[in-house]
Amino acid sequence: MPQILRHLLQRVESRALILMIAAAAALWAFFGIGGEMGEGETLGLDRRILLALREPGDISDPIGSQSLQEAMRDVTALGGVTVVTLVTVVGVLAFLLHRKRWHAGILAGTVILADIASEGLKFLYDRPRPDLVPHGSYVYSASFPSGHSTLSAATYLTLAMLISSLEPNRGTKGMVFVLALALVLGIGFSRVYLGVHWPSDVLAGWCLGAACALAAWTGLLRLGGRDQVADNGPAAPQPSAG
Repeated sequence: MPQILRHLLQRVESRALILMIAAAAALWAFFGIGGEMGEGETLGLDRRILLALREPGDISDPIGSQSLQEAMRDVTALGGVTVVTLVTVVGVLAFLLHRKRWHAGILAGTVILADIASEGLKFLYDRPRPDLVPHGSYVYSASFPSGHSTLSAATYLTLAMLISSLEPNRGTKGMVFVLALALVLGIGFSRVYLGVHWPSDVLAGWCLGAACALAAWTGLLRLGGRDQVADNGPAAPQPSAG
């Protein structure tokens, strides 16, 4: 086996191992939060944070102007099933048009996995929604983990990773991840601000979604192969013939 090929394979394997460990750590954190929640350990901090986002003396009124409250409802919609589905479909089609079948399959599979995991764990934990403050958005399912936080973390972080893998410019790679992280954090905050989730629900959702995204990254490295990942810099010029 040529030395350069052996070096590339070792690099892929080492990166995949690190990502697998990170995904396992995220899952461990999720179940740790779930255990603390089940024992009532998180309730005190959950209540304090939820009340801190309400006007003193009037828990029915979130802090900030009406414009801020409307903006939070717009932000929270970015993690809903409708928007996430649209983003996923557009992303899958874009990858397919660029003949990146592994990228398309990984994005679709990750979002589906995150949705199934979120719904199944909601059923398992069956935590009631916060009744401490009025809800600022319609809710119909159990509270733990936050589905919006799980889906947004899995979708936007995976999409950022897939785009970054095809982008040779380091500055663009960083910008994509910063934008994805800002979306994930904003969506999670909006769920607590609107009173539809306890903070521990959101934190657990982030952990679960991040685990899915890290697993997707591992899958890209292990299954997609090195040919699916862009180099970190421009290609070296090739000598001209003759």
